[in-house]
Amino acid sequence: MPNLFHESEFVFNVLYEAVSEGVIVVDENQIIVAANSAAEKMFGYVKGELYEQHLNILIPPNVHKAHSMKGGHYDTFYKQSSARQMGINKDLSGVRKNGNTFPIEVGLNPFELHSKKFVMSILIDITNRKKSEDKIIELNAKLEEKISTRTIELHKTVSDLKGEIDKRVKAESKLKRALKKEKELNELKTKFLSLVSHEFKTPLSGILNASVLIGKYTTSEMQSKRDKHLLTIKNKVYYLNGILNDFLSIERLESGKVKYKLTNFKLSKVVNEVVYNANMLLKSGQRINYPLNIDDLTIYQDEKIIELVLSNLLNNAIKYSPENTTIDFKIKLKSNQYIFEIQDQGIGIPFEDQKHIFERYFRAENALTNEGTGIGLNIVKGHLESLGGSIEFISVKDKGTTFTVKLPLIKSQ
Repeated sequence: MPNLFHESEFVFNVLYEAVSEGVIVVDENQIIVAANSAAEKMFGYVKGELYEQHLNILIPPNVHKAHSMKGGHYDTFYKQSSARQMGINKDLSGVRKNGNTFPIEVGLNPFELHSKKFVMSILIDITNRKKSEDKIIELNAKLEEKISTRTIELHKTVSDLKGEIDKRVKAESKLKRALKKEKELNELKTKFLSLVSHEFKTPLSGILNASVLIGKYTTSEMQSKRDKHLLTIKNKVYYLNGILNDFLSIERLESGKVKYKLTNFKLSKVVNEVVYNANMLLKSGQRINYPLNIDDLTIYQDEKIIELVLSNLLNNAIKYSPENTTIDFKIKLKSNQYIFEIQDQGIGIPFEDQKHIFERYFRAENALTNEGTGIGLNIVKGHLESLGGSIEFISVKDKGTTFTVKLPLIKSQ
């Protein structure tokens, strides 16, 4: 036993050799002054061979500097002098006599003897544990691969289902059967199927009822009543068409199949079309303030996407605003970008829901009773970002919402 412990050599021998973990004691110069058999065996040395060796003999060369330099790992610990686990959140390695490295876990315990400071290190070879962890990581990777495969299968199933939607009642039945068969798949598909079933059934029922009522008005003086139900049918079909376009947009955005067609066109052309369609959805007493001074504005962008964005925002403003309110629609060219602003006097978006408003399928707490799929704003944001634009909003519950869209001014090619 080294001279350090000659007064209690027997006691220290018993203590050191009684533990299965490796025990190494170093002085303030990082010189090894004691090591038990478990530590010597762990690092491949014979009894007594580690005595008076520098601690660096057990540490990988690439970390010698960081460990031994002034202000380094050892110096910092030595000055703090408190027991702790070494290398938390880091992988530590030891070096055997033959040069092979292996993973270890180290506990450090400072103590004083004969007015000198020493550090006792408790060492555990965690090779088997690391192998087990690596095996778990490998299994997790395989699980992720399986999940990815199932997700691809899900997208294919969803695409097939879209082609069947136009068969109305038959499509609904197919969707329900598909939901039952595929319920073990992820939450995204479950939400998709549920939304398609609900959002198509309600308008289709309205169309059916209006069609039946039209048949009862057979005389010419009942034309106004027929017109009323024809308008209902038209609005429901317009709504269904919007849902279909939304679902198609999602699929194209996710698959990267969107091919934007940029052309020069007058903004007034798109605005007229959007406002005309929106007027058919207005509630009693609602009105839209048409944007001013846009007759001479020409933009180089994808016309269909601009129409989709403005229609979505304007229709939402109508849907979530009460009767006898005004919707302000403004367009201006500023700082090499077009700015579109749609402001309503509607129900607003609760503050706690605002951070989720662009998430797919999310619907604010105060909007759950209104028709909607919760995907429109998600699609709008996706298209705008792809075109180099942005969308933001300011909203106060029960007072209204203002959406602002910004698109860069692009010169035609």
